Amino acid sequence: MHKSLADAEPGSFWLEDPSRPAATPPLTTDTSCDLAVVGGGYSGLWTALIAKERDPSLDVVLLEGARIGHAASGRNGGFCASSLTHGAGNGLARWPSEFAELERLGAENLQAIEDTLTRYGIDAEWERTGELSVATEAYQLRDLGPDALDRDAVRAEVNSPTYLGGVWNRRGVAMVHPAKLAWGLAAVCRRLGVRTYEHTPVLGLRGTELRTSRARVRARTVALGTNAYPSPLTRVRPYVIPVYDYALMTEPLSAGQLGELGWRHRQGVGDSANQFHYYRLTADNRILWGGYDAIYHFGGRVRARYDARPSTYETLAEHFFTTFPQLEGVRFTNAWGGVIDTCTRFSAFFGTAHGGRVAYAAGYTGLGVGATRFGAEVMLDLLSGQDTPRTRPRMVRTKPLPFPPEPVRYAGVELTRRALAAADRDQGRRNRWLRTLDALGLGFDS
Repeated sequence: MHKSLADAEPGSFWLEDPSRPAATPPLTTDTSCDLAVVGGGYSGLWTALIAKERDPSLDVVLLEGARIGHAASGRNGGFCASSLTHGAGNGLARWPSEFAELERLGAENLQAIEDTLTRYGIDAEWERTGELSVATEAYQLRDLGPDALDRDAVRAEVNSPTYLGGVWNRRGVAMVHPAKLAWGLAAVCRRLGVRTYEHTPVLGLRGTELRTSRARVRARTVALGTNAYPSPLTRVRPYVIPVYDYALMTEPLSAGQLGELGWRHRQGVGDSANQFHYYRLTADNRILWGGYDAIYHFGGRVRARYDARPSTYETLAEHFFTTFPQLEGVRFTNAWGGVIDTCTRFSAFFGTAHGGRVAYAAGYTGLGVGATRFGAEVMLDLLSGQDTPRTRPRMVRTKPLPFPPEPVRYAGVELTRRALAAADRDQGRRNRWLRTLDALGLGFDS
């Protein structure tokens, strides 16, 4: 074991915060409502909150199988981006004619998140810092564009000997404490009259009637925000696979260590490799360091034992000290992992079922901190039958290609993962397999 990991505790650093609220009781008796929301992560919380803002008279019930924010919403890196398309490259390749409109909607959505936090007094450690995308290999420089910072300029922002250039997206990304965001949204939902039930897994959906472990919910409409977990709507399942992502958190840095790094503007940072790292400073000046490995298990299994992966922690720790050799001796206090959802186009998709009375949004692929609010608005628009600027884009009206069944699915994911790693080792050159996926319009480009 890398010495820096010797004292690392398992589990998300964010979810250990002492401000974590007590759980709400589970649903134990049958009930009815206007809108039932499945999932107590960002998708479900934004849907419930916005529904009550649109119509305070609505009776809204939110059902969470475990704890509010316990899954991807409480384990992620806290990068809240304006992009709805998993970055400009993916968006321009798929929806070039409407990309400008998608960018406008994304910027509007990010500002609405900030405005919501201000309006309700949610303290989620929000910082509108932007994000640095850095090149650590010479071939990556060509994709940075005309506004790129050169080596000296990017190292003046964050001091790493691995940086060769970079781009600073100054307004399109904010840093946030992800669990506090979820808890804050949940508190506002309850304040607005949403009935929230934790430890209430949904076991089945028949029309708009939901069967939970102890009761049934008869709803007029249903919104599904299940992320990587199997959707109660079986038609959605072939479009989503669960992928495991991992992260480390350091101890707080001293003033001297921060001085060695620079990092005065506290931007989030991501590198430009296929197997990329993402990292950022917390409010108390720790570094969250995550990414690189993305692990899919045969059959799409979601298991608690997959949340820890010591071999990935070792790799992440080695890469951390390669990036920041001046921090030699820093120790990690937490190491954790968890499942996120992805689809073949790397950005969210949407739809309805049961005569338009059930709506869903899924496939965020790690950029759901911000985009889930947009997805919530889309689901509510679809349930109301409204034609809005959010429901008109082709991105919203079309779906990605489904994944093939097993064992082809597992073989394809593994082959792709190894091909992407090979491309990183070979100056970004994409082999025949990746070029075939490119030609088919599949989203394995990051």
